[in-house]
Formats: sequence, structure tokens, C-alpha cells
Amino acid sequence: MAKTIRSKGQMALVKALAVARGRAGLTQEDLAARLKCHQSLVARIESGQRRIDVVELIVLARAIGFDTTEILALVEAATESDHSI
Repeated sequence: MAKTIRSKGQMALVKALAVARGRAGLTQEDLAARLKCHQSLVARIESGQRRIDVVELIVLARAIGFDTTEILALVEAATESDHSI
């Protein structure tokens, strides 16, 4: 059973976030400025070192300009059926 921050679902999420940021033409610094946080926080999220919750996902979606349902579909597809909390 997968239970770590490095699960397939979590890694799909952080990859999708980084891709969405890149497609929006934003650097990590640009996104950090929009979020009013440090660039290092964006780097930790994108590297999978920090989990994000649902509210943070919505905030990221607004800052980057992506549809959360598309990201969630990717995460759902990547999450193992035996993944536990």
C-alpha cells in the first residue's frame, strides 16, 4: 500500500502543477509573487516535498489559470487503488 508523499498520485499532481505553470508562461518567481509567498514554497510544492490541500489547489488554480477538474482527473488516474491515508 502506498502511503508516502512520493505516491504516484502525489507525483502526478506536482507534475501537473508544474506543467500548468509552464504553459501559463510563469516562472516559479512569478507564481510566488501572485501567491504572495516565497519562491522556495513553490519549489517545494513542485518537487513533491510539500503536500497541498484542496483549498491550496484552488488558490493555485486561480493564480495559474487552470481548471482543477483536469488536474484532479490526472491525479485520480495515477492514484493506486490500494492507496491508504
